[in-house]
Amino acid sequence: MDALALTFSSGWASGINAYLVVLVLGLADRFGDLADVPDVLGRWDVLAVAALLYAMEFVADKIPYVDSTWDAVSTAIRPTAGAVIGVLLAGDATSLDQAVGGVVGGGTALLSHLAKAGGRLALNSSPEPVTNVVASITEDAAVLAVVWFSLEHPRTAAGVAGVLLVLGLVLLVVLGRVVRRGWRRWKRRDPARPVA
Repeated sequence: MDALALTFSSGWASGINAYLVVLVLGLADRFGDLADVPDVLGRWDVLAVAALLYAMEFVADKIPYVDSTWDAVSTAIRPTAGAVIGVLLAGDATSLDQAVGGVVGGGTALLSHLAKAGGRLALNSSPEPVTNVVASITEDAAVLAVVWFSLEHPRTAAGVAGVLLVLGLVLLVVLGRVVRRGWRRWKRRDPARPVA
């Protein structure tokens, strides 16, 4: 049960920032020698690649519109990373356990990624860059906190990740309705009358 809870938390976090998840889990394995984290994540080459990609995402995520482009590219990467981490966390389990881990990790990552990407599109309508920077730092802090907490308290962290996932999806639905309503109003506007 703890492995499934860790998979769920890591899946949620992977949908927000997959490279930070790999980096945190890898560092925890490298320096904490945790039994729940697969040794492959603690390899120096994996840590170096994760650190480089996290640094790139850290910068890209703070720039309006660049962040949405990065999110579009990451639509395939984040859920895949969540699924792979889920399978790795299942360890030497039966194939059913690995399949469940992959589905939980990948599915949760996909849902949290959609919530993040949709929220970022809404933030990009703001003319100033401060909201993007604050949102990005908040997301990174949440990912770091949830993944780190899940290493010690996987079930509680899974509950926190579940609440954050539901809140993100509700926010996405609300923002979608607001955008749809605005689009309908814009389409119903009277066109400017030509000057005679």
